[in-house]
Amino acid sequence: MKKIPLRRLTYMAVLTAIALTIFMAEAQLPALAPLPGIKLGLANIVTVYAMFALGPGPAGLILLARVLLGSLFAGGMTIFYSLSGGACCYLAMLLLRRLLTPRQMWVCSVLGAMAHNAGQIGAAVLITRTPGVAVYLPVLLVSGILTGLFTGLCAQFVFSRLSRITPPGGRSS
Repeated sequence: MKKIPLRRLTYMAVLTAIALTIFMAEAQLPALAPLPGIKLGLANIVTVYAMFALGPGPAGLILLARVLLGSLFAGGMTIFYSLSGGACCYLAMLLLRRLLTPRQMWVCSVLGAMAHNAGQIGAAVLITRTPGVAVYLPVLLVSGILTGLFTGLCAQFVFSRLSRITPPGGRSS
């Protein structure tokens, strides 16, 4: 395993703490819509930023740490939904990162949010053994477009402001 320089590891830890704090704070907010499962996903701002600023490896570690710690704090079955959604989102963003520039980060976020929703519905179908749950996917995809756009624009803003400060180790592939 490749050794991560201390400064870069510290930066990743700070981003993980920020993402986890945002995740926990958002969990305390009232629902955006009367439908279950629709939320802004503000912690994804950090994931999208990390994907473009630090690269896929650090972004994946930050996402995994946030999902595992967030699920530990939230309890219940959230880990299965968070892991499946997070993995699908990560894979979509991993592919898109090769095609998009930081100025198109919002596109990556929208498609990542949609992949996240598809992954969560897939987990729900497997866990509940109820294929009918999939009829809820179009509603979640529309919400994913809207929330992904918002979080993507936020990540793009953060990236543009922090690009003046090179992250430890710079952008990696």
